[in-house]
Amino acid sequence: MRGGPLEGVRVVELTKVWAGPYVGKLLAFLGAEVIRIESLDSLDVTRTYGVKDINKAPGFQAVNPQKLSVQVDMKKPEGIKLVLDLLSKSDVVVENLRPGAVKRLGLGYDVVKAAKPDIVFVSMGMYGSEGPLSYQTGYAPCFAALGGLSLLVGHEGSAPGAMNIRYADSTFGAAAAFATVTALLHRRRTGEGQFIDVSAVESMTSMIGDTIMDFSLNGVVHECDGNLHAEMAPHGVYRCANNEWLSIAVSSEEAWRSMAKVMGQSDNALFSTHAHRKANEAALNQAVSAWTADRDVHELVELLQQNGVAAAKSQSSVDLVADPHLWSRGFYREVTDKTGQTKNIIGPSWKMSRDAEITNAAPQLGEHNAYVFGELLGLSVEQQKQFADSGVTR
Repeated sequence: MRGGPLEGVRVVELTKVWAGPYVGKLLAFLGAEVIRIESLDSLDVTRTYGVKDINKAPGFQAVNPQKLSVQVDMKKPEGIKLVLDLLSKSDVVVENLRPGAVKRLGLGYDVVKAAKPDIVFVSMGMYGSEGPLSYQTGYAPCFAALGGLSLLVGHEGSAPGAMNIRYADSTFGAAAAFATVTALLHRRRTGEGQFIDVSAVESMTSMIGDTIMDFSLNGVVHECDGNLHAEMAPHGVYRCANNEWLSIAVSSEEAWRSMAKVMGQSDNALFSTHAHRKANEAALNQAVSAWTADRDVHELVELLQQNGVAAAKSQSSVDLVADPHLWSRGFYREVTDKTGQTKNIIGPSWKMSRDAEITNAAPQLGEHNAYVFGELLGLSVEQQKQFADSGVTR
């Protein structure tokens, strides 16, 4: 019981790689008890990629803090029975296995609902679980490309240059987590469970709704436009002294007047209104670039922020990790693993009046077998040994 709005909610994960586990990560950060079903014979690739010790893989550590892990061989009927017993005592199950895999295992929605009528069953697939393309599977680069985002990523006038692949996984996962919380609220009000069918491609497309609608209604095909923004100008990243870069987003006339004053551009009629700035955007960006070119990025950030302009240094990974603001806001958290080793993780992107405690690092494989099989499922020590000896658990 760690507090948080989802305290007392139990989530079972049948997930792999990033998007599915990211759902469990967010729910765990909200206070839910999240249990990963794993197997040594079918390890998540994030446990094995680039490491010898499956309990110290950075990718797995990043997306699975504050979770529990049990080992069950789901190729054995006895293993499926154990999973169903656990689901009967749970509130949510999340799966992002290959299309049709949960049904072939005997863990489809109808079967799980029979064991737990008010279960919230979250199914994640590239194209969802129904329709002519539902048989297809893929990873984050596929999600971003097929959802239309990759077409828009690139310098103005250039060919698309793809995008950070983690954006697709985390956005897909966040959409599924949001739907899960909504379904839990519905269940609290009505007593009804839900089957939630989440499509990765649709999740990506929802991020560019204005672009999709412009094509649907007007036939306009948008192309790469760098950092330009229809409703903001200037909006971009500008080189400063020592090859540092400054991000600026001017979202109002008031902000522009403040920026124009410190730039010495208050009397420039070319930039007097948003419409003028958009019409003369190349000249505007040249003026901003000339102003920032020989200036210290930190001094400019302070100057612009003090004058009500959204501005920040374009940060490297090292800059982000060292950012005192992120540390002071609790964005980074210190957690401890089973061996007592402490490490830092990226914590929740929110602050709440009822925050959940986040203290545990990602689990070792099968670390919580005794708790789940003994305390939750009521198996005796002898029964647990029998399952382990027969290879159903380990």
